[in-house]
Amino acid sequence: MSESQLLEKIERYYNGEMNAEERAAFEAMRKADATFDARVNEHQLFAGLLKQYSERVELENRLNAIHQEIDVHDLKESLMAHPSWVVRMWRNHHSKISVAASVAIFAFLSVMWASGKFDDRNNIEALKNKVDQLDRSNATLSRSIRAIKSENAKPADRYSSTGTGFAITSDGLVATNYHVVRDADSVYLQNYDGKSFKAKVVYTEPQHDIAILKIADDSFSNLGAIPYSFKRSESSLAEKLFTYGYPEGTAVYRNGYLAAKTGFRGDSVHYQIDIPIHPGNSGSPLLDSKGNLIGITDAKQAQFEGAHYAIKSKYLLDAIDNIPEDSLTRKISINKKSSLTGLSDVDKIEKVKKFTFMVKIYGQ
Repeated sequence: MSESQLLEKIERYYNGEMNAEERAAFEAMRKADATFDARVNEHQLFAGLLKQYSERVELENRLNAIHQEIDVHDLKESLMAHPSWVVRMWRNHHSKISVAASVAIFAFLSVMWASGKFDDRNNIEALKNKVDQLDRSNATLSRSIRAIKSENAKPADRYSSTGTGFAITSDGLVATNYHVVRDADSVYLQNYDGKSFKAKVVYTEPQHDIAILKIADDSFSNLGAIPYSFKRSESSLAEKLFTYGYPEGTAVYRNGYLAAKTGFRGDSVHYQIDIPIHPGNSGSPLLDSKGNLIGITDAKQAQFEGAHYAIKSKYLLDAIDNIPEDSLTRKISINKKSSLTGLSDVDKIEKVKKFTFMVKIYGQ
């Protein structure tokens, strides 16, 4: 029997193409001839290794195709909050694919060396080099994905603008100016301790420049009791006031007094205040000496030289009442008693700062 005839018979045996009589005769020959049985086992092992190699090459091609679609440098800057399907797939499955590829590579190499069935040392060395190349490619791909995941864990500080916001409730409802979040792709709130939380806009009243945000981040924990109360009635002229916010991304305390009960040209929505309001101050809480919140500072109105304004708290309370019920998980309970009364300015700020956030806007 020639070599080709022998291989053909072995292939027919393993492919189940022999009839019962042929199969019985073949198995009897294996039992009677140890050399023949060894050749059959060798062919089975070789066919299995070829199948493994073919599957691994197919896996390499799939990984390379995905790798070509991932531009690591562009993704680091452009996919902070909106990763593509490729990144989402790798984020969920890359570890499984990497492990599977590594197991296949090392299993294949181990079987080759342990079996000793290949006599051609050049072929073995070439195949080993190919496996090493695949292993390096897989490691590079894993590092790229880890870099992308690291960048996407929290947004890099390449925000397009900032403002200020303050807590309405202890479970993460926050007020700011509408113009701060208008057209934003994503919004993050950074607390006094430098921690950032993902937030979403749940309600806006553009006509009064008010926006209500909700912190939607698993790492956020309840803030505790709100220290300031919310005043619906108008405040008096010359009343002492203070504010705390993040102009230019820096925490700043300022104080002054109520200069007028109306805004520019008699605008009844705003107060005029004797406290400088700069970009980044928009959305800061404006409080009186007793710790009552009387307004929201509005840097957009500060275009008039020497005049600074704040939206009256009445319009914030009206906006809170207007939030659709299906936008909330529970009924809003507004604090009606200030715990800031009688405290020094230093102690007031120590409390207020824990409820005031820098609003970071991305993709505006």
